[in-house]
Amino acid sequence: MNIELRSPDKVMKLSRLGSFHQSKLSFLRSFLKEFKDWEYRRDLFDLNKEGFGTAVYSFRKDERVYSLVCFANQIDDNERSDRVIATKWDAAFTLHDGIPEKKDIERLRNEVPKQEVGRMSYKELTLSRANKSVRVFNHVVEKLSNGEQPDLELLSKVGYLYRTTAVYGSGKFGLADRFRIKNREEINGPFRLEMMLVYLVRQFTFDQVNHIAKCRNPKKAISLDNKISKNLGIGNSTGLGMAPFIVNHPTLLNNWILMRETALKKIREIKNVKDQDFQLFCTCLKNSLTNITSWNSDSEYQIKKIKSLLIDINKFLKFIDNELDTNKDYLFNEIYNWIDQNMCEEAIEYIVSIMLEPYDEILEPLIQKMSSDEEKYFNIPTNRSTDDLNKILKDRYSEILKIDFENKENNQNFWFISKNKEEPRLADRFDEQGSELEQPLAIARDIKKLHQKVEKLKKTISVAEFLIENADLRHVVRRVFIIEKFPYSEIQDNTIGKSIMPIDMLRLKLSYFGALKFDPRSDKWLRICMFQGAPLPNDLKNYDEQWVYKTQI
Repeated sequence: MNIELRSPDKVMKLSRLGSFHQSKLSFLRSFLKEFKDWEYRRDLFDLNKEGFGTAVYSFRKDERVYSLVCFANQIDDNERSDRVIATKWDAAFTLHDGIPEKKDIERLRNEVPKQEVGRMSYKELTLSRANKSVRVFNHVVEKLSNGEQPDLELLSKVGYLYRTTAVYGSGKFGLADRFRIKNREEINGPFRLEMMLVYLVRQFTFDQVNHIAKCRNPKKAISLDNKISKNLGIGNSTGLGMAPFIVNHPTLLNNWILMRETALKKIREIKNVKDQDFQLFCTCLKNSLTNITSWNSDSEYQIKKIKSLLIDINKFLKFIDNELDTNKDYLFNEIYNWIDQNMCEEAIEYIVSIMLEPYDEILEPLIQKMSSDEEKYFNIPTNRSTDDLNKILKDRYSEILKIDFENKENNQNFWFISKNKEEPRLADRFDEQGSELEQPLAIARDIKKLHQKVEKLKKTISVAEFLIENADLRHVVRRVFIIEKFPYSEIQDNTIGKSIMPIDMLRLKLSYFGALKFDPRSDKWLRICMFQGAPLPNDLKNYDEQWVYKTQI
């Protein structure tokens, strides 16, 4: 049986992209799988009794070493802010290529806490900072110092001791450029070094609370229980700064989506599904109910999504128990067809992610194809004709070409860079000033404009000739020729319409990171947790790969 890939017109709608969940393709999970056999060490732990100072953690294999250098800083409560423009944080981190010498640590101590104002070197690969969840952090220290484990109910509501803001890489602030390291096999997947940084930061947070508790009460203090540590992650607050990424990296976006769609296609094409594979799928699905029922949010939008997800998953479990013929050929195709007809997008994409769990042999080659050498596709083929351009527009943007941008609601918003916050923002074009500073993120509108210009041409001309008169459309002409080769490179939706939910764009990217329990704080930013339930570094060698479906405190 040959199954068609799902259509971009279906997959690339924001409501569906905003329903994606983590899977074995997610970067933090592929990072753990890649580095599980590496030697983990805590090389330096020089903290004073209040927990301020320097620590170094590393992963080593053969001649390769990656070292996380941590600086825990003393700041006042009124200096603590999660904004990217903040100047002080509870802790700052960099991932160093190799073993940092004493002079490296001294250099980094002067630069890393400054973050964007500091200057890294080619020896540093990623950079980040984090703030304590003060209430939880202080509670854990107090309990441990008195010989007690912390309140599980409080921990389950928050899920972490620290939350990060940005994690930078690829040449920013003097960090090593991607080209220096992109051919290393162990970091072939996107954002793998960023995942390593966050993972080691998580361990630092546990070591720090244990250290402070021990210093506070040496005779009575105990360490945080490993099971509790395992079920704590690293928090993160993500705003609109992340949204432009998926618009500005079309070939990378395509590769992420295409690998997931290819995996789904291959799994649906399996004629004889092994019983053990089907049972693993069912086990993960049932175990995951704990995650859904412990998914806390104050957002009415998200609460509604969680409720519908839970209802649909329970309905699906009844279908499996009472109606599904498990002896049928192409079992996972039967399952997909049923969920596609009977469930909401949130539940469909949730189950698609779990369908990937038994099939490492399908996923491993795909994981290696999730990066992209984007510069290869940057040049516009100016020798092509406007007829070529028009054909691609009609074939690949048929849904977008139906949008009427003369309708005020379809042109309601504009993207801009906030001078004060130094981050992308979304504003109402008709209520707020500044639309003349609009960022080129209204791809659907610009595609429609390009199509109208091409349609009005009285004769076929070369793309070069067309661009002489229409240089303002160069960015979308480039995208049209990209989508010709990369069908999932474009969001098939309007990113400036009145009804846009910007968090759908954030959630798409975060699902590929491997985030859990999305908690929108508005339609423009949300909180997440990463590595919650993941094995601790000392347990990596023999960890359960389905850990993500057993997360609980």
